[in-house]
Amino acid sequence: MKFFDKLHDNIARNQSLLFVGLDPNPEMMPARYESQDIMTGLWNWLQFIISETADCVCAYKPTLGFYEALGIPGLELLYKTLTAIPDHIPIILDAKHSDLNTSTIFARTVFTQWRADAITLSPYTGQDHVAPFLVYPDKAVFILCCTSNQGAETLQQYPTNESPLYLQVVKESKNWGTPEQLGLEVGTTNPDVLALIRAVAPERIIMARSIWAEGSNFNQILAAGLNNNGDGLLIPVPQDMLGTPQLATEIHSLRAEINQAKTNIIQNNSTCSVWLPDVCFLNQHPQQDLILQLYDIGCIMFGNFVQASGETFPYYIDLRKIISNPQVFNQVLSAYEQILQNLNFDRIAGIPYGSLPTATGLALRLHYPMIFPRKEVKAHGTRKVIEGNFHPGETVVVVDDILISGKSVMEGAEKLQSAGLNVNDIVVFIDHEQGVKDRLRKNGYHSYAVLTISEITETLYQAGRINEEQFLAFKEG
Repeated sequence: MKFFDKLHDNIARNQSLLFVGLDPNPEMMPARYESQDIMTGLWNWLQFIISETADCVCAYKPTLGFYEALGIPGLELLYKTLTAIPDHIPIILDAKHSDLNTSTIFARTVFTQWRADAITLSPYTGQDHVAPFLVYPDKAVFILCCTSNQGAETLQQYPTNESPLYLQVVKESKNWGTPEQLGLEVGTTNPDVLALIRAVAPERIIMARSIWAEGSNFNQILAAGLNNNGDGLLIPVPQDMLGTPQLATEIHSLRAEINQAKTNIIQNNSTCSVWLPDVCFLNQHPQQDLILQLYDIGCIMFGNFVQASGETFPYYIDLRKIISNPQVFNQVLSAYEQILQNLNFDRIAGIPYGSLPTATGLALRLHYPMIFPRKEVKAHGTRKVIEGNFHPGETVVVVDDILISGKSVMEGAEKLQSAGLNVNDIVVFIDHEQGVKDRLRKNGYHSYAVLTISEITETLYQAGRINEEQFLAFKEG
């Protein structure tokens, strides 16, 4: 089951937004377990926590560092703890992993051997660090964007309080994965910080941390972190509560308090934003509504824009915003699906890094495994060219977002073929035309596009979104 579905099923089952940290911290171990040897005491404490909370929490979060600190016995304890968690409750491994060199093998270990459902990651090494974890479309990652540590404020608030680094992390990481696969980890006692992040990422799951510090206002934090539907926020059980013998009673009481506050917030936010078309054509394009929405949310802009190739185009396409707009993203996936359902393939390959979220969404929807060719070959380990599992001889359909020159998509296809895979078909969202499809055909590839730039421009002109001058600039270009 996909992490997102598993999490929401368990939220509904237990009527709870609470998650529990399963951390074998000897300094926090209750006195009643101290007469046993330390590993036995920690194991019995963790078993007690699981048995007392399994019917009233939505997820468990073991912190890898506590287990590592105990050496080999600690890793054995981690395996026992993961096995003891009921199958229907999702596991979020708190690893804060940030090593680019080990990301591929660590993702495989965490998701296939340890069977965790999600992992926390540090964002500093960028999307190519996160991508190997997103190859597993039924799993998820939480990107650390903010901590409550006062010593981090100088860094997190840089360069200004109006445009702090932690908000830039949120904005950038939203482009790395779909809302079903990529959430945010936010440690703060300040509801204003949480409100800023929620405003930038209304569609993301936020895993809150450090909210129980003395002096913090829980109701304000809850109101800032919940989305307009009254969800999207995971709340930690206070660490001090985990030592009490009456754990179940205290958590049930906390859950009731949270659910009452959540109900009040839902009643005060009983509105939603829905895009509706404002034009009607006699001969409308099949994707008319999608084209108009792409323009309205700023994915399509007109003017003079210098491309990566150095050429100047009278328009600019930026599809990263669709990932965070569920209404549009669902339509984009449906449009791809109409093409893919007529093709034969064993796996879906996204071209890094812009099309990886789309490829992930298609893998989830169509139930095909996903892989991707790396932009650069690793200079360490096995020097893998392809991320993800595959078997030579399989057929792969390549998915990309925009077809301009065809260079990047052909380079990706060649890497796939060098690993023994067959590539026949390339499917993109927008074709800039200018003979690129013919170029691909000469190189042995069949190419398909949801939209062409001509179709987009014509529809926008008829709808009055662009004027005649902008339309003619495109025609002349």
